[in-house]
Amino acid sequence: MDAYCFVAGRRAVTAGTLDVFSPGDGRLVGRAGVPDEDQVEAAVAAAAAVADEYAALPAHARAAALDHVSRRLAERAEEVAALISAENGKPIKWARVETSRAISTFRWAAEEARRFGGEFQRLDTDPNATGRAALIRRFPRGPVLGIAPFNFPLNLVAHKVAPALAVGAPIIVKPAPATPLSALLLGGILAETELPEGAWSVLPVPNDRMEPLVADLRLPVVSFTGSVPVGWSIAEAVPRKHVTLELGGNAAAVVCPDWTDLEFAAQRIALFSNYQAGQSCIAVQRVLVARSVFDDFVPLLKAEIAALDLAEDVGPVINDAAAERISGWVAKSGGEILAGGGRDGRLVEPTVIANPDPAAEVLTEEVFGPVLTVQAFDTVDEAFGMVNDSAFGLQAGVFTRDLPTAFAAHRALRVGGVIVGDVPSFRADQMPYGGQKASGTGREGVRSAMEDYTEQRVLVLGALG
Repeated sequence: MDAYCFVAGRRAVTAGTLDVFSPGDGRLVGRAGVPDEDQVEAAVAAAAAVADEYAALPAHARAAALDHVSRRLAERAEEVAALISAENGKPIKWARVETSRAISTFRWAAEEARRFGGEFQRLDTDPNATGRAALIRRFPRGPVLGIAPFNFPLNLVAHKVAPALAVGAPIIVKPAPATPLSALLLGGILAETELPEGAWSVLPVPNDRMEPLVADLRLPVVSFTGSVPVGWSIAEAVPRKHVTLELGGNAAAVVCPDWTDLEFAAQRIALFSNYQAGQSCIAVQRVLVARSVFDDFVPLLKAEIAALDLAEDVGPVINDAAAERISGWVAKSGGEILAGGGRDGRLVEPTVIANPDPAAEVLTEEVFGPVLTVQAFDTVDEAFGMVNDSAFGLQAGVFTRDLPTAFAAHRALRVGGVIVGDVPSFRADQMPYGGQKASGTGREGVRSAMEDYTEQRVLVLGALG
C-alpha cells in the first residue's frame, strides 16, 4: 500500500513510512507516510504563501468547509470510531464518544466562523475623542503549527484544525507517531472541500525531526497538547512565538461531607479514573473524601472498580513502556493497595491506593494510567489545600450541593476548571479548557482557541460628527 501524507491540501506519496500497530492485539492497523524535508518545506512555504489570501476568504466559505467536515465525519462515524479504537486501543464505546465530539467541534467552529466579528467602541466618552469611534477586530497571527497527542487522535487534532480554519489561519498538523491514521482520515475529508491550497497540511513528522519545524518563523503560532517536559521545552525554545500549551494534570475529585449520593460519586469516579485506561489529562487520579463518609465511600468505590469490564470500559495503555512505568509507580507508592495493582502486558488493572507517601509519583505526577489514590480530609478548606498542593492545575471535581462551597471552590482552587457535582473529567468542547501552573498556558475550546490564534487590531474612525 502507498504511504501518504497531505502537503498543502494534496495527498502526497512518501518514501518514508510509519507502520501503526494496535496497542490491544499488536496487529498492523495501517501505514502513514513520513514526509521528507522537501515535502515539509513545501507545506510550510504554501502555508506562508496563502496566509493573506486565506485570512481574506469570506466567513461563509470557511464555515461551509467546516460544515462539510462535520457532516462527513457523521456519515462515516462508525468507520472513524473503528479506526480510533484500532490505532489507539481505546474501547470502541469511548472511540464513538470521541467521534461524536469531533463532529460537534467542527460544527461549533462553523458556527463561530459565521459570528466571529468585532467590537464597536465609542470614544467620545472623553472630550479629546469627540467625533471618533473604534472598531476592534481580530485577525490571524499567521500560520499555525498544531502538535497533537495520541490519547484523542481525532478530537484533539480537531481542536487544532477547526479553530484555525475558522479564523482564516493556515495550519500544519503534526499527529502523534503512535496514532497518525485518524488525522490522515481527517485530511482525506478536508481534501473534499474547496479550501485554498496551503490552508492545511497533515505531516506525520517523527518527533526527532520537529526542532526545525517548531523554530520556523513562518509558523508564528505553535499549539501543543502533550507531555509537560516537551511542552515547556517548546515554549523555551521559541520565546518570541505565540505558544499555547495543553499539558498534563493529576486531577482531584473532592467528596464533600454534605454529598449524600455516595453511590453516584463512586460510580463516576471509578469510571472516569479508568476510562480509556486513564489516558486522559483530566482522568480522576486523586480522590479526597470527607472523613465522616470515608468508611462508607471506600467500599462503594471498590465495588464500582470491580464491576468495570477491562475490555469494554478500560482497555490497554499505549505501549509496553507506559505499562511498565505505571506498574513501577504503583509498586513504590508506599500506600495500601485496595484494588488492582497487577498487569497483563499493556492491560493494567484498575488500581486504588489508599494514603500513598506524600512524595510518591502516583500522587505528585501524572500517572496517565488506571490508577487512583484515596485520602481523607477533615475540613473543606483542608481538601482545597490538598487539591492545590500539586504542580498541576487543570481541572477539579467537587461533589457538593452546597452553593457557598461551590463558589468557594471556584475562588480557591488553582485550576482551569471546577466541575461541581461530578468528576473533573467532564469537558464540553465549546467551553474554555486549559490549566494553570505546569498544566499549561492558553485555552482550547473552539471560541477560546480562535481568540488564541488571532490578535486584536483597532480601526479608529474620525470626523463622525
